[in-house]
Amino acid sequence: MTLDPQAKWVLDIAIEAKVTLLEDMSAKEAKVAYEDRAQKLCIKDVPIGKTDDFSIDGPNGEIPLRLYTPVDAKDYLPVVVFCHGGGWVIGSRDSHDSLCRQIANQGQFLVVSVDYRMGPEAPFPAAPIDAFAAYKWACQNIGEFGGDASKIAVAGDSAGGNLSAVICLMARAENIQVPCFQWLIYPATNMHMDTSSHRDFADGYFLTNSLMAWFQGHYLKSDIDKDDWRASPLLAEDLSNLPPALIQTAGFDPLKEEGIAYANALTAAGGTITHTDYPGMIHGFINIGGVIDAAKVATQEGVEALKAAFA
Repeated sequence: MTLDPQAKWVLDIAIEAKVTLLEDMSAKEAKVAYEDRAQKLCIKDVPIGKTDDFSIDGPNGEIPLRLYTPVDAKDYLPVVVFCHGGGWVIGSRDSHDSLCRQIANQGQFLVVSVDYRMGPEAPFPAAPIDAFAAYKWACQNIGEFGGDASKIAVAGDSAGGNLSAVICLMARAENIQVPCFQWLIYPATNMHMDTSSHRDFADGYFLTNSLMAWFQGHYLKSDIDKDDWRASPLLAEDLSNLPPALIQTAGFDPLKEEGIAYANALTAAGGTITHTDYPGMIHGFINIGGVIDAAKVATQEGVEALKAAFA
């Protein structure tokens, strides 16, 4: 397995620029730095029909959302509730704006991007509570915005993939409408971080073990939280009767093996699961499509999987 030249270039320019590591910053500093970095390598100036920023009432306060309506939108479009990545500490609607625009336009979907509460200000389980509240809001209200409430899927990358998986488990637990599909992009599924890929790619590929420990230190209240399925969906006792899924992993990603493990566990529980590995890629690649061609391929694969599920 060889690191993709475009992925290597991204890593090399960060070294050459002597970019300060996020884990060497305070959480407040890292949030600001990540917002700036997220805009540098994404696909720029993606057109969109319109975007609407507003907040909904959540169980613990307001939850900001951004609703994307695609170019040439029709009525009763399928809906994707999207949760951004960032270790449950960094990231926002803005950091993943380009990706959400692409998903909306390529699929002719309404995309609901969720600005869930994050650590350290709002530690676990604030993020899954907000993400689930946003999903329930979409089920109940998206028809007013031209969406089809019978066709709602969830999607997200990294921490957002984790939250998307947890939304499905929470919907099943509450015996409400479950998403019709889950698109999990290099998801975090087990907070114990004890796989071979965590050892093999512990350093040098952007998402390091030290950064993941920094994320967990700002997100989890204690090590006990690692065993809660709302933090580690792979540890849920029952993974049956969950939506079909596309799980995408990256070859040089510490999270690779836990993504594969979740795909295998869902399959063993009777689920319909597609797993695609992007062997030369690093964690976070789908959000830097301005310089990595595989990001466009992975995005299109996700959109096509959503279309098939909605059909």
